[in-house]
Amino acid sequence: MSELPSNLSIKGPAGKIEILVTSPQKLTPSNQSYAIICHPHPLYGGSMNNKVVYILATTFNQLGVGAVRFNFRGVGQSTGQFDQGEGETEDLYTVAEWVTSQLKPAQLWLAGFSFGSYVALKGYEQLQASRLLLVAPPVERFNFASWQLRQIPTLVIQGGKDEIVSPLAVSQWIAIQRYRPQLCWLDEADHFFHGQLHQLRQTIIATWGNQHD
Repeated sequence: MSELPSNLSIKGPAGKIEILVTSPQKLTPSNQSYAIICHPHPLYGGSMNNKVVYILATTFNQLGVGAVRFNFRGVGQSTGQFDQGEGETEDLYTVAEWVTSQLKPAQLWLAGFSFGSYVALKGYEQLQASRLLLVAPPVERFNFASWQLRQIPTLVIQGGKDEIVSPLAVSQWIAIQRYRPQLCWLDEADHFFHGQLHQLRQTIIATWGNQHD
């Protein structure tokens, strides 16, 4: 995995957005897909350096997919203030526009952890994402009911011992979707996947490892 560069910033709707791009060791520029990963809640310590976000990025790289992490407004070197998911979605759109113009991905994937999964869900349809990964989606804390899943490969990963997101609520939200995502339970995982990061990685590889060509 390579990082290009370590402290990249682009102009966003609230000022500067801090970005980190990591690429597979074996690059295939003519057919390179990229995944944008949205981090957990900014007011509770969430950032692009969160360990779950890092695992998602390195797992995508292992699958041959480039990974783009970024800090929402008000986090790290990104300027601005928390905006309840609205401004953060605009941040995502800005990052996606940069990825499309600068990296020219063969496919654009979106992923998010916790609050980040809400932002990814809000943005994926407008961005015409080819794949969607939602990890511990907080369906009771944000307005997930307003958003429907579409017929693209979608994976939801949920911990059975999540103390922040209700596993039952996640199951109920999935049950009302016209297009059902693939749901993977990690029975022993809490919200932050303590001691379960390897299992999180292996779940993604086992599910999508042979499907990204």
